[in-house]
Amino acid sequence: MKIVIASDHAGYQGKEAIKQTLDRQGIAYEDLGPASEDSVDYPDYAARVGEAVTRGEAQRGILVCGSGIGMAIAANKVPGIRAALAWNEETARLARQHNDANVVAVGARTTAPEVIDEIVRAFLKTDFEGGRHAQRVEKIARLEQKKG
Repeated sequence: MKIVIASDHAGYQGKEAIKQTLDRQGIAYEDLGPASEDSVDYPDYAARVGEAVTRGEAQRGILVCGSGIGMAIAANKVPGIRAALAWNEETARLARQHNDANVVAVGARTTAPEVIDEIVRAFLKTDFEGGRHAQRVEKIARLEQKKG
């Protein structure tokens, strides 16, 4: 499995910590930026991750900003992305099991580093359950196809 990861300036340190977790687990990833804590606009980085996932360059994405909220909102504007804001291991696990989330967003200012580590681990190891959830995910996909 390959992961793409990005942050904004507020999430930069959190992103760097997640990269260490991925390294320890032997999970391949690509860091889509930024390269420093200089101020950046989070929608730009959410779009990079979302587009890389929808192009098939990675199977899942991880986004980090101050709260995780802005990244999740922006990533969900990319057709085909199901970004979930996770604040603990259970929400990350449920996002995968029930919603087939392909991107997780976390808040570096709102979530303790050890909890972010648990979120990332749960998000990466949990599979989509399918079944009754599959028709619901399909309904989400159809919502993307509706105009205005």
